[in-house]
Amino acid sequence: MLRIPRRYAHFVFAIIQSGLTSAVAAAIACAPFLQQSTFLEHWLISWSIAWATMVPIVLLAAPAIRRLAILLTIASD
Repeated sequence: MLRIPRRYAHFVFAIIQSGLTSAVAAAIACAPFLQQSTFLEHWLISWSIAWATMVPIVLLAAPAIRRLAILLTIASD
């Protein structure tokens, strides 16, 4: 297991979350290629472009989304 200091948790979260989200979105977008047996090739290209795009977006957006979620919810004591 990697021993990444907790202060970098925001970056680890961004990498995991953006990777997973872009992988699912790329798979859905590449579904038509399943019949042509070129799905994996198209998916890998689409996913790598989407992931490279999403990592900085998630890094910048996550703190604002977290604050918005806190504003929109109440604590249940």
